[in-house]
Amino acid sequence: MPEISKFYGIIIYMYIDDHNPPHFHVWYNNYKAIIFIKDGLVKGSLPRRVLSMVYEWLDLHKDELLQNWDNLQNQKAPFSIEPLD
Repeated sequence: MPEISKFYGIIIYMYIDDHNPPHFHVWYNNYKAIIFIKDGLVKGSLPRRVLSMVYEWLDLHKDELLQNWDNLQNQKAPFSIEPLD
């Protein structure tokens, strides 16, 4: 499970050959969630402040996340994405 980005204790992962629709996994302390890239739907639980930061990051990097999704689906290595400042 490649780590894509890390900021403020939030870790973003994507799994190789994961199921559609395109999404990423978020870990923060004992919280875990899946965020769907295209519509921002959340499966799981994150503190409100953390979710807000993840949404801000998603808005900035949606195209890069979709490219990483395609890379992983095609057995290519993902690239790191800049953290939220």
